[in-house]
Amino acid sequence: MQLVIFDDNYHKSFYPITLTRMVGDVRCGILKLRQRLEYLFGDQGSSYIMEPRLEKLYWERHPDWEINAPAEGIKLYVNSRLVVNDEAIRAIKELGTDQALLSGDQVVAICTSVKLEFGFTLPTSVEPIVSSVTLYQHLPEVVHDNPRMITWDFENIFYEEDNFFETEPGVHVLNPYRIWIAEDVSLAPNVVLDASEGPIVIDEGAKVMANSVICGPTYIGKMSVIKIGAKIYGGVSIGPVCKVGGEVEGSIFQAYTNKQHDGFLGHSYLGEWVNLGADTNNSDLKNTYRNVNVYNYRITDKMDSGTCFMGCIIGDHSKTGINTSLNTGLVIGIGCNIYGPGLFIGFVPSFSWGEADSLTEYRYPAFCKTASIVKKRRDLELSSAEMELYEMLSGE
Repeated sequence: MQLVIFDDNYHKSFYPITLTRMVGDVRCGILKLRQRLEYLFGDQGSSYIMEPRLEKLYWERHPDWEINAPAEGIKLYVNSRLVVNDEAIRAIKELGTDQALLSGDQVVAICTSVKLEFGFTLPTSVEPIVSSVTLYQHLPEVVHDNPRMITWDFENIFYEEDNFFETEPGVHVLNPYRIWIAEDVSLAPNVVLDASEGPIVIDEGAKVMANSVICGPTYIGKMSVIKIGAKIYGGVSIGPVCKVGGEVEGSIFQAYTNKQHDGFLGHSYLGEWVNLGADTNNSDLKNTYRNVNVYNYRITDKMDSGTCFMGCIIGDHSKTGINTSLNTGLVIGIGCNIYGPGLFIGFVPSFSWGEADSLTEYRYPAFCKTASIVKKRRDLELSSAEMELYEMLSGE
């Protein structure tokens, strides 16, 4: 049966990352959330239900996708927020027609011929089955599940029984059976790949420069560059076409994002086209060792992240100047340009410009001009659908 991957009304808990993409395109592990669901359940094709304002952007990027228009017949609807494990996979595969799997009052999956739309309520014709299967509730949960999901993806998708990394001259390897290196990867002398605590996957065309240390579990995406002397401590997922240097721990880079210079980034999520200036640092642990509170767009207030380790969340096309300091649990919206000597705390709204104590509006025309220049540096254009979406978001 056809798979339908759906976002629900919790999509705002994943802002600012999902201001510009469906929850299914949030990265966790080696894959995006939807890619894992497609691998597990999408053998007969997939369609997608998402926030309607994203339709035009996705039609432009994926003209062959079925969006917010499921086909006729019995379909398996699966929530894009699914926390994948053996129990969840088994429970979903055992669903019968007109049955729904619930996590509390939240819908995990439904098998039905009823056509459902974004924000649907459970049809009365469907039998609810309460389970212990879980859904991600917000981005800090995604960040902290990232090490587990890198390992899960490696063991279930990338690992082969005869997997063994043949050491290249000058490259130092611990546990070569847990390392997967794609073709056309460049590893410079004195690179250390330490897979003793988790797997390392380095994808096609990636480049790791000299004297870098990479500890697993870590994923380095296609065409990404790890700069000279970088220290990657594990629990890190780096999407395609990123440049990463300095110290990084427990963090996710969506794609096309740069943290090239020295400075610490810990337990954070960075969207696309983010640039961190030299010696930008974030805190990911409070001096009190208490749980970190993080701004949540759905409740328009701070919430307990459930962990004492939480860095920052930065939306697409946001930039920091040199020596910028980011406090524990900071959320920065999309299209921001922040700099200066102060400490950025709590929440920086989208399209903000300036220092910590004197933020002003980053006007849409100026933002759009910079975003166009940035994308052209990667031989890409700022599309009409992107400009329309950003203009709408700049007015909210």
